[in-house]
Amino acid sequence: MTNKYSAKQSITINAPAFKVWQALVTPDIIKQYLFGVEAISDWREGSSIIFRGTWDGKPFEDKGKILKIEPEKILATTYWTSFSGLPDSPENYQRVTYELSSQSRKTILTVTQDDILSEEGRNQAAENWQVTLTALKSLAEK
Repeated sequence: MTNKYSAKQSITINAPAFKVWQALVTPDIIKQYLFGVEAISDWREGSSIIFRGTWDGKPFEDKGKILKIEPEKILATTYWTSFSGLPDSPENYQRVTYELSSQSRKTILTVTQDDILSEEGRNQAAENWQVTLTALKSLAEK
């Protein structure tokens, strides 16, 4: 059995949970903080979610399924990236969970990405999430 890794990042955002939630599920906002990616979903439990974009000049389409969605609290999805080089099959999907916790007019957003296959992948995911969360914070605080 292969060891799997998790990447976890948290950030405190000076905005109420509803505003942070909007940033998580509004395609026009997602595009602004997630490397220009187009997010496609109807944001319902059991629905698909697709991320399309271009990275280093290469078009990609990543995808997953919404496992759990509770507005202003939690969004859990599966996630497969075409950059992994692995076939699009269930064992190659990771899990990404966004958890929101309110404190006064601030929100703590924690993102956990599970089922990463290598330590290198975990480190890359943690770095990407730090950049992403910093950009999301900047937009949500406007």
